[in-house]
Parts: sequence; C-alpha cells; structure tokens
Amino acid sequence: MGSVLGTILDPAADKMLMTTLTVTLAMKDLLPIPLAVIILGRDVLLSLAAFYIRYTTLPPPKTWTRYWDFSIPSAEVRPTGISKVNTALQLLLMGTTTISPILPFDIGLPLQALQWIVAGTTIWSGASYVFAKGGFRVVTYAVKNRPPAPPSPPAGS
Repeated sequence: MGSVLGTILDPAADKMLMTTLTVTLAMKDLLPIPLAVIILGRDVLLSLAAFYIRYTTLPPPKTWTRYWDFSIPSAEVRPTGISKVNTALQLLLMGTTTISPILPFDIGLPLQALQWIVAGTTIWSGASYVFAKGGFRVVTYAVKNRPPAPPSPPAGS
C-alpha cells in the first residue's frame, strides 16, 4: 500500500541506516573520510532539495502546519534507476566493510575498488535527481467543493 507518508518514511529510514553505518565506519577508520563525505553530502543535498520542492509545490496557503501535514500531497519523489543500484552498492559496501576486519584473508584491493565504484554511483545518483527528468513529479488534486466548469461551446460554432 502506498501513501504520501510512506514515500517519506521509507527513504528516511534508508537514509538513517546509511548515515549511521557511514559515520560509524568512518569513525573506526574502516571507510575513507572523502567517501563518507560524498555519501553523506549527497543525502544532505537531496534532503534539502526535498524540503525546497515540498515548499514550492505545496498549494496555498503555505503555512507551517500545512507544510508538515502529509495528508496534503504536493510532490512525489521517484527513485531513479541509478539510485536503486547505488543503494544496493552502498549496502554491499557497508556490509563488506563491516566484516572485513574479521575475515581470515585480506580484501583490501577489492574493497578499495568497491569504494571507488560507490563514490561514482553516489555522485551519478545525486546528479540524476538534478538533471534527469522524472526524479519527482508534482501531485495535484481537484479542490473539493469547486464549482463545475462551464460547458464548452459546441464544436464548429
């Protein structure tokens, strides 16, 4: 079942998981700081963009209460294909990085390759929301109790 609140909470939960993993692994020196900055920076910029889009697409009047009223839809974010691939690769990286210290063999080189791939897909994913069409769509609903539109004149008159 889909809802406006669900379209917000699901990505928010993903972001909380990724943020926690990224910060924790970077603090333990298991994830390079520049990669952590790329991952977190993308999420921060996309979150700021979401707040801006919500504000600009919210039907008037634009009040604090209406802004946070998710029963009033204004825009719907649509994940791009590369963002789905990026999420999967980020989760793979986080899991692999987490278990790497306890493995009986060294995976340093493959892990570094995965880090570069994730850096690239993270940048590509962020750019796809900015430059690709269809990253979000404005949701409009008919206003209740609106008077019916006048009938259109017959064709040819």
